[in-house]
Amino acid sequence: MRRSVTAASLAALLSVSVMAQSNMAKPEKYTAFAVDTSTMTTQARTNVVDLTISRWSTDDDRDRLLAILREKGQDALLSALQKMPVVGYITTPGSLRYDLHFARKRALPDGGDRIVLVTDRYIGSWEAANRPRTIDYPFTLIELEVSKDGHGVGKASLYTKITATGGGDIELENFANQPVMLNEVKRVN
Repeated sequence: MRRSVTAASLAALLSVSVMAQSNMAKPEKYTAFAVDTSTMTTQARTNVVDLTISRWSTDDDRDRLLAILREKGQDALLSALQKMPVVGYITTPGSLRYDLHFARKRALPDGGDRIVLVTDRYIGSWEAANRPRTIDYPFTLIELEVSKDGHGVGKASLYTKITATGGGDIELENFANQPVMLNEVKRVN
């Protein structure tokens, strides 16, 4: 599945007004019920996902990453993202925490928030050694829409490729045929 996004649209997706430019007074925590119905699994999988955000990425962070993508491509973007400070983490029951390296939040007109999280995805030893096609999809992108009362929905593209086209557009390609749906999103603090 490919989606072309204009540079302005991606900038809007990753930016607009940031609620906190650096460290926050306290982390924001969310929980969601993930439903994966992609073709990468033989049956639908479900799991609880906990997200903790301890710092919002800045406009400068966003601008630097977009410039790296446009000038040097996906591999350089991945390297730069991996070097960024940890801004939060994801956990699921029975798993270790997985660090997030980019987090943006913008206010929606109805008083809610749109949250975008981007990080490198976990690549296991088998995948690293055998280098199947999935190795070309090194990003995880999560998008949440949370109402002012703290409830919402979201989606996660677990295997995503991010490229810049010749016309300046940003293209997101999801390896699976559809994203993981995040239902029953709730702010827990």
